[in-house]
Amino acid sequence: MPQSAEPLIDLRSDTITRPTPAMRAAMAAAEVGDDVYGEDPTVNRLEARAAELLGREAAVFVPTGTMGNQIAIRLHTRPGQEIICESRSHILDWEMASAASFSGCLIRPVVAQRGTLTWKHIEPVIYAKGSTFRAATGLIEIENSANLAGGTVTPLPVLEEIWAGARERNLPVHLDGARIFNAATTLGGDVFEAARKLSRGFDTMMFCLSKGLCAPVGSMLAGSKDAIAEARVYRKALGGGMRQAGVLAAAGLIALEEMPLRLHEDQANARMLAEALAQCSEVDIDLEAVQTNIVIFKLRTLTAETLVSRLKVRGVLTSSVGPNAVRFVTHHDVDRAACESAARIVVQELESVHVRA
Repeated sequence: MPQSAEPLIDLRSDTITRPTPAMRAAMAAAEVGDDVYGEDPTVNRLEARAAELLGREAAVFVPTGTMGNQIAIRLHTRPGQEIICESRSHILDWEMASAASFSGCLIRPVVAQRGTLTWKHIEPVIYAKGSTFRAATGLIEIENSANLAGGTVTPLPVLEEIWAGARERNLPVHLDGARIFNAATTLGGDVFEAARKLSRGFDTMMFCLSKGLCAPVGSMLAGSKDAIAEARVYRKALGGGMRQAGVLAAAGLIALEEMPLRLHEDQANARMLAEALAQCSEVDIDLEAVQTNIVIFKLRTLTAETLVSRLKVRGVLTSSVGPNAVRFVTHHDVDRAACESAARIVVQELESVHVRA
């Protein structure tokens, strides 16, 4: 089948979003200075605004979410400790074993339904300091939304129980909130207030500007003033000391202020795609797990590689996330009409499976 002449519909990830025209204009006009000296006014504004919106004392601009997470791990742990996280967490599978190489820590993965860790999952695998047989727990990490669990959201009451249990055990808790505004959107109401609610009990939190919020580069790490002051040391150690970074921070300010307000559109598109897939006999999908902008489904007979290849020929780009699992991620650069076209194409390909066989 020839390659489609239509524009590609790219549902591989919300990392492929491009900066908006307003972001490009702001980048071109950005006031800049040397951020390593703390003299870039646009970076300073972004950091102050991020801290304010999330109810934190301070925040630091970092190039990537991975760097933000790894700085937080270094802040909270010492070599030889363990980090408790869910078994599909980004810090385990997608951050190049940096917890081991940079912080000297082991990750203790815990399997949880739909990626949602509860205190009942966490408490049995906590090990106290002072044991001569087991590595002590140094940190609890939660990813919300949970990417490879299908973008599921950890409910606030579950988080509150974790925060209370961690305080009782004197353990720090870090939030990988790469898509925290997607998670917050599911609560309804003011998205910034919802994000504060979902993050208030964490010692540190990271969120991305460069995914569904469309900034070209960057994430934020937020916490106490003391923690963020120390975080700047580790940012430099990891090579994240950027100079005239205000060019990037200008886009980040627009991403932070404006783009969370439209994430409900992406989530509605994800729901539409999921419901279309659920009608196909070839598909096994948990509709209750489709809570944000991510749709993960399994194939009964086809391999994921086969379907991804067929869809690419039809002009739809997707990702395999397992031998028979495929992921769609909706975002700003794929509008409702494009998502409807993608749904039609994927259903056609899936319905043709038995005919081709």
